[in-house]
Amino acid sequence: MCGIVGWVDFDRDLGLEADVIRAMTDTMACRGPDDEGTWTGRHAAVGHRRLSVIDLEGGRQPMKAEEDGRLLVVLTFSGEIYNYRELRAELITRGQTFRTRSDTEVVLRAYLEWGESFVDRLNGMFAFGLWDARREQLLLVRDRMGVKPLYYYPTPHGVLFGSEPKAILANREVPRRIGLDGLRELLDMTKTPEHALFTGMKEVRPGHLVTVRREGLAKRRYWALEAREHTDSLDVTVRTVRELLEDTVSRQLISDVPLCSLLSGGLDSSAVTALAAKALASRGAGPVRSFSVDFVGAADNFVPDPLRATPDAPFVRDLAQHVAADHHEILLDSDDLSDPMVRAAVLGATDLPPVWYGDLWPSLYLLFQAVRAHSTVALSGESADELFGGYSWFHDPEVLTAETFPWLTTTPGPFYDGTPLFDDGLLRTLDIPGTRRARYHEAIAEVPVLPGESGLEKRMREIGYLNLTRFLNTLLDRKDRMSMAVGLEVRVPFCDHRLVEYVFNTPWAMKTFDGREKSLLRAATRDLLPTSIAERVKAPYPSTQDSGYEKNLHARLAELAANPDAPVRPLLDMAKVRRRLESPVSENSTQITRIDLEVPLWVNAWLDRYQVTVED
Repeated sequence: MCGIVGWVDFDRDLGLEADVIRAMTDTMACRGPDDEGTWTGRHAAVGHRRLSVIDLEGGRQPMKAEEDGRLLVVLTFSGEIYNYRELRAELITRGQTFRTRSDTEVVLRAYLEWGESFVDRLNGMFAFGLWDARREQLLLVRDRMGVKPLYYYPTPHGVLFGSEPKAILANREVPRRIGLDGLRELLDMTKTPEHALFTGMKEVRPGHLVTVRREGLAKRRYWALEAREHTDSLDVTVRTVRELLEDTVSRQLISDVPLCSLLSGGLDSSAVTALAAKALASRGAGPVRSFSVDFVGAADNFVPDPLRATPDAPFVRDLAQHVAADHHEILLDSDDLSDPMVRAAVLGATDLPPVWYGDLWPSLYLLFQAVRAHSTVALSGESADELFGGYSWFHDPEVLTAETFPWLTTTPGPFYDGTPLFDDGLLRTLDIPGTRRARYHEAIAEVPVLPGESGLEKRMREIGYLNLTRFLNTLLDRKDRMSMAVGLEVRVPFCDHRLVEYVFNTPWAMKTFDGREKSLLRAATRDLLPTSIAERVKAPYPSTQDSGYEKNLHARLAELAANPDAPVRPLLDMAKVRRRLESPVSENSTQITRIDLEVPLWVNAWLDRYQVTVED
């Protein structure tokens, strides 16, 4: 896992811009603490920061392929290719030669052998830039599910790209502006594909390839969810899910550095941990190392709320004992979550205001920081809820008829309005509800359906598609930024495209065959789990219930209100802010009770730190 940057310009000699590409590369130091490198040519320059995971000595980048002293291609690569060993063996039979054991060189040689179609053969999480010196052509490629990020900024004569916005912003040619569309995206809990908030900047869409030539820039989709008839019986379906999970977890245990799992005590992370423990034991390499997070005093003071009916800790301990894991519990308190240095690190990792999920950002950062002291690679459970139907909104009758994104319905959840303190005139101009409706209908128009498919099955296919293409990326982004901020690689087995393709096309009746959420996943892994976890109801990532955290937010908002130069003030209604400050702090603090405090504070910090200009 690494950080990548690059610059292509067909109108200038980038060999004279080595200092600029080095500055861009330096912004990726957290993503790649182990090594760095740059390469510059006449019209292209790339940089790389490396987190060494496979072939620690041989996988240095940028990596070049040459023939008879002539440069063919240069690659800067981030991610992991889980089937690289099979691809390497096949490429050798086809005459390709290798100097290293790295998956990076497999990507390089696969392109030389198969051209752009090589992306169809890759199983993994990845984002990379590949400069073909023979054709003077740049390829930007992102994995199918969008696990790894990749941003780009078109210029009059080429493009800038990087793993994170900060890499592009390090180039003097890029202005730091946000317009109305960016504010709409920022203040609503939807993620529009390709949108990057900063004016002019874009994300490579998951499953897409961007080509940059002298003639201009072109985008091509190489993978998308497709509707296919599911003919397997229930027994065969459960068995196939299990086989796919076993293969995926086994592949993702490949590492030349210490590896662990992230364990919450829920079905998803417990299944991954148990499968990893089983695979490691079969290799004589156990026990599995696992990590969980909790809050000081939570065990004695937990109060059920609309998001969480039970604390995680008892379930974590049940699973750890059941699989004989080498388990570590990371305890945090409100002072940790409110620490200005921690919050500054979170903002510096995101480059964007982390307005949603509140304290989950700093807590995840602190968890990953603690994990990194022991392991370089971790396995996580993201995507299981989106894939198997785990969220409450999959099972809410109101969602069936609501013409909006499922997580924005009346279903209790962490996705609520964060704009109560913003100016009413601004909100009318933004018309977030109208934009949301338009984005929703755009997404629905993409959903693949089978001929004649209708009713409940068609609607549940739509809801699954929306979750996998419009919601999951918010979680993957959070996971990526917080983990890479401390140089930790997090792998997500449930994002394996083979599993996603299979389960997406499994009928909803099978996904709920026992009347529960995630029936297929539970059935496929029940034999590996203690009963307490196999029967546990879905609970999201833990959030602090300590009112001290909300009191700290309250105090910081008072400081903002007293500062006439606070950059967010023109966007706020200060009368609303004053009324909010006069209201008492909730003694039963939750994400819901404090979201209106979190959003303006994060936006203000972002505008100030990144010196962003808000355009009319």
